[in-house]
Amino acid sequence: MRLVLCLLALLAPVAAAGVEPAGRMTGRVIDERGDPVHGALVTARSLALGRETTVYAAPDGAFVLPLLEPGRYHVRARRAGFRDQTVPVELGAAGAHLTLVVQRETDPRELAWQLPANRWLALAVAHLPDDAAREEFLRQCTYCHQQGSWATRVQRDPEQWRKVFALMARMGGILSTRVRTALPEALNAAYDEASYVPALGERFAPPAPPARAAAHAIVTEWDVGNVGSMQHDITVHPDGRVYAVDTTEDKLYRVDPATSERRTFDIPRGDSPLGGVFTNQLAPVNSDAHVAPHSLQVAPDGSIWITLCLGNKIARFDPATERFEIFLQEDGLYPHTLRFDRRGRAWYTLAVSNQVAMLDPGSGARRTFRLPTRTWKESLAVRAVPWVLWLGRWGAFDPERAGDGPTLPIPYGIDVAPDGGIWFSQLNARRIGRLDPETGDIRIVDTPFAAPRRLRFDSRGNLWIPGFSSSVLARFDPGTGAFRTWDLPTEPRGTETPYALNVDRRTDTVWICGTQSDTLMRFEPASETFTVYPLPTRVTYTREIEFGADGAVWTSNSNLPAWQIEGATPKIIRLEPGDAAGRPIDVAAQ
Repeated sequence: MRLVLCLLALLAPVAAAGVEPAGRMTGRVIDERGDPVHGALVTARSLALGRETTVYAAPDGAFVLPLLEPGRYHVRARRAGFRDQTVPVELGAAGAHLTLVVQRETDPRELAWQLPANRWLALAVAHLPDDAAREEFLRQCTYCHQQGSWATRVQRDPEQWRKVFALMARMGGILSTRVRTALPEALNAAYDEASYVPALGERFAPPAPPARAAAHAIVTEWDVGNVGSMQHDITVHPDGRVYAVDTTEDKLYRVDPATSERRTFDIPRGDSPLGGVFTNQLAPVNSDAHVAPHSLQVAPDGSIWITLCLGNKIARFDPATERFEIFLQEDGLYPHTLRFDRRGRAWYTLAVSNQVAMLDPGSGARRTFRLPTRTWKESLAVRAVPWVLWLGRWGAFDPERAGDGPTLPIPYGIDVAPDGGIWFSQLNARRIGRLDPETGDIRIVDTPFAAPRRLRFDSRGNLWIPGFSSSVLARFDPGTGAFRTWDLPTEPRGTETPYALNVDRRTDTVWICGTQSDTLMRFEPASETFTVYPLPTRVTYTREIEFGADGAVWTSNSNLPAWQIEGATPKIIRLEPGDAAGRPIDVAAQ
């Protein structure tokens, strides 16, 4: 009797409020012969909330989705090698048990088109003449979007390719004449049916199902923005809400995961014209970017700080008052990635002018540090950029002409070491460096791999670095100066382009973007093992990674242009990985 009374007490508020309790979907995924389809991704899309929840089918085909709000859903089963199956479901408190039957795909062309972009990228890379050309192609041609996705694997005539390369150059993806000349023939050959059907369709090899350690993961995706958006970075606020910036539309988004409520805030443009200080030379085509928010972080006081790369400004957003404060970056160009140190000072890279800047919100103090270049020609090129931009106001700027000249180093990622040192990467220079925040002394370290990008420290002071065009995970020991690298597990090897990584300092687990393969990857340093988590949306170009207090991993899908993403809308992504034994977090905690 006592148990019954307790249950009634728990249910009373729900009944009183007239809210239908959540329901659960369970079931199996099988093929037309009744055999289980291990590793199928089962996705329930809430039509009311614009949110998708995905789990992986077990070896026996069984799946269990978490509790979901009542309402209308579209439930899809997907596994490479089979045709998608989608059914409508009206979910109530009683839940729903489904049997999802997927048909085997037999058309080699359709099989090839099911594979992630990295498989197609391998075909293109194989047609380039040497390793240097391949590295340049990977570094410059996957800057903003996947290479080899459905929208990019198109054969074009020479004039069409010229226009594509010119557009790329405007966005910063500047190719040498040698590579620009070789690419049309290489890409046309790779994306010819006579090439890809035998390579990918007739010798079809689906990605492996998730390993046991990933078996109980839950992936949740929230639609944010629209077809014209470029949702760049995200950050997780201590109150549990998640913020994201829209680079092409000058907006800040906020999502409450508990309710799926979205808010949109217009970032003040002030007097910044279209394209900001770059007078539309680096603005994405068809964008409405005047200030172009790029990176964002939560400050110690709970405010949100944002780099405005085209506007050459820094913004502070107060979540309590929902007001912005704008700071002009008078020295340097293109505020990029931002981090806070223990004293609450903001440190950020200035990508175009090869600098690191500091802003102290407490005192108002500001400093800018110029970083070393490799050669005097590079130094001259960096210092000439403001003049080039000034001249661009009166005449068309052709960035393609810069492809054979000195390369800008591009300080990209930045992080604060446990000892307070400021470390940065120079993407194009194969270098990382340390800036002493008090003396301004700079130490430069050459990396044994190409394109170090967004780097992060673990709790022990090791620096972890993704090799963007080298498809590696690297660890650097600042004390000994020793590097250790691991090939990323994406197959074929060498076809991953990890944009960023982050280290959960509570466990020192490293999480890496599978930017080219629609995945997230977990690396355990103690066992030196990778776990791959497939993501359900095709063309998922991930960037910044952050962590929730509950152990969830957060990132965003920010492929540019957004219309290339399946569904044509950017997404905020939460991965609940479960514990090391592959159990759901809520089960492991019991």
